[in-house]
Amino acid sequence: MSGTVVDALTWWVRTVPDHPAIDFDGDVVTYAELDTWSDGVAGGLRDRGVAAGDRVGIVGTNTLEWCVAAVAAWKVGAVVCGFNQRFLAAELGALVHLCEPAVVFGDAAHLPLLDEVASAGAVFTPVGLESTVTALRGGDHPPVPGFDAEPEDPTAIVFTSGTTGMPKGVVFTHRTIAGIMHEWSLGEPVAPNDLRVLLVLPMFTAAGVVWGLARSLVHGGTMYLQPRFDPARALEVLQEARITTFTGPPILFEQISRVPGFERARLPHLTTAWVGGARVPVPLLEKWRPSGVALRQIYGQTEIGGTGTAMSAEGALEHPDACGWGGPFTRLRVVDADDRDCAPGEVGEILMRGPGMFPGYWRNEEATKKALRGGWLHTGDLGSVDEEGLLTYVDRMGEMINSGGLKISPAELETVLQQAPGVAEVAVIPVPDEKFGETPAAVVHAEGELDPSALVTFCNDRLADYKVPRYVITHDGPLPRMASGKIVKRELRGVYADAPQRYPKVR
Repeated sequence: MSGTVVDALTWWVRTVPDHPAIDFDGDVVTYAELDTWSDGVAGGLRDRGVAAGDRVGIVGTNTLEWCVAAVAAWKVGAVVCGFNQRFLAAELGALVHLCEPAVVFGDAAHLPLLDEVASAGAVFTPVGLESTVTALRGGDHPPVPGFDAEPEDPTAIVFTSGTTGMPKGVVFTHRTIAGIMHEWSLGEPVAPNDLRVLLVLPMFTAAGVVWGLARSLVHGGTMYLQPRFDPARALEVLQEARITTFTGPPILFEQISRVPGFERARLPHLTTAWVGGARVPVPLLEKWRPSGVALRQIYGQTEIGGTGTAMSAEGALEHPDACGWGGPFTRLRVVDADDRDCAPGEVGEILMRGPGMFPGYWRNEEATKKALRGGWLHTGDLGSVDEEGLLTYVDRMGEMINSGGLKISPAELETVLQQAPGVAEVAVIPVPDEKFGETPAAVVHAEGELDPSALVTFCNDRLADYKVPRYVITHDGPLPRMASGKIVKRELRGVYADAPQRYPKVR
């Protein structure tokens, strides 16, 4: 596959110009309108000296303008760099120094932040989204000539979540994006122009810029973009727009299922309901089944395109923990410390290779070599495959708890704890233990009062005794999460490092 998002956009403008490209909470832009609008913005980028290969940053909340700025950058052959709008100046400045954008678009709320980053020594041109992009909507703008990208040229840099340290820039090329979308289309029953994607996650993530915007434009579909996640509004859009495709962490599906009237919802058109970032509890699968939706466990990383494998709809309930076999062109392995394939059921590191595999981290050759040694993506995640080749995710290699020589998976405990009465959110972290070195602690955001003893009893009935958490911590408010929806365990480990001194051990 060697096409680009711009090639696909051009095709759909010619064939279905009046088809909705983006629906921003009711504000609709057709393919023809998106094409002309982005031409005007692309012309402005050219006037500012932006050329092919330059980086164009964007910082702001989900808006039509964010999307148009990205398409305009692609039209001049630039590389889109989406920045987390929640970052402080020092955090944003580090990423700006890494990718050295020529221009950074910012919405009105974030222009002062860009000025602060620039005053610290970063060299770029801040551009207001509203003052430059919004103002060009509806005009008659000539096409920008000279777009001639090669398949291997970078088209986007998506920064990793940074759960273990400084985020790294994952490079997407035109070839990887085209390959990802081609493979996805082979496995999912959605025809061109019928794709209707609901996006509630931020645009700067791979879920946003790649799996939301790029996927919709490649397939000639419609992205239903929300400014933020609102469970009740999401359920409305899922039904009214007959959404075909919705992907996110379990908490999104859990909160939607709690919306009054959810039990009466009928969503048979939602044929791609992928859940990733954490294990999917079986009760959550069962909540969605009556609406005609099969929630399907996925596994992937930004480095493999975001999603490398998804469970089939038919097997989702029979194998709720399984993540599928890979894809039509994506292979997976589970290997030991010497990169030898593990036996069925044996836990090892997950390796993947396919059209979505990234070419490398932006300006980080050492990390690239480590991740891609032997021609496979070494994920740093633990998993196992059964006799049929089905993958089951276990946990991050660095997050396994070593309790007296026994390895405990926090993800396994979280799957059980999430099913306990009164638990809204939970994260399992290691805390010091005089006898065993480490022991698991459950950090819980509870619905009302929580009885730690009852929670431990719930676990005792479902887990081996050495896995049961010995500390139950009631966290004040929702657990901290990254933009992708993953819980920030690093923050919790810091806050509760002294849990044995502050909380009683529950027997």
